[in-house]
Amino acid sequence: MSEQELVSEIEEVEVAAAEATEESAAIEQQAEEATEAVAAAEAAAEAAEEVDALEEFKSKLRRQAGDWYVVHTYSGYENKVKTGIETRIQNLEAEDEIFEVQVPMETVVEFKNTVKKTIRRVRVPGYVLVRMELTDHSWGVVRHTPGVTGFVGQDAYNPVPLRMDEVFDMLLPVFEEQQQSQGLPVSKPVIESDYTVGENVRVKSGAFEGMDATVSEIKGESQQI
Repeated sequence: MSEQELVSEIEEVEVAAAEATEESAAIEQQAEEATEAVAAAEAAAEAAEEVDALEEFKSKLRRQAGDWYVVHTYSGYENKVKTGIETRIQNLEAEDEIFEVQVPMETVVEFKNTVKKTIRRVRVPGYVLVRMELTDHSWGVVRHTPGVTGFVGQDAYNPVPLRMDEVFDMLLPVFEEQQQSQGLPVSKPVIESDYTVGENVRVKSGAFEGMDATVSEIKGESQQI
């Protein structure tokens, strides 16, 4: 084989290798695009499923008997009042008038003294929600429960029920708890922090442990400072 033929053959091999490399890159690009498309489709399906579940929850609220009323309680006694109302419903045979008692809770991530802690707390302190048909009897069952200071409204003796959008907003944590119990995605916890942007801090852990730093951003979505 002459030198010219050898050079020509090498060039052909190099061209073939370049084409193979380009083809491999194209295949990788297609695979990456396919993976992204699958991820996008799964995310869309997940979002659609969550929306459907949310709409079903709203529809269920609309179909339920009675109206939702807000009862004012001593702060910190919300769950005791809930239990008290439920006990009086049975003892005073008010099951046909009072259907449900709720104390909406929420998950909160707290940062205090460089310590991160996740807690469950009452979403609206000092208030309890009651779904009921308002009659003199049902009013008395609820109003005279120990810890109850009155119904919320312009007229405590003839309280105004919540609008459906208000009910949904206050009971959203109940929906999220139901989702979580089924292993479905829920919104991220609320983040609360004693820190402020611009504050000087000392890093307590990680690669920069012991170093001084300045808080530049507080990310509620990712629960990061």
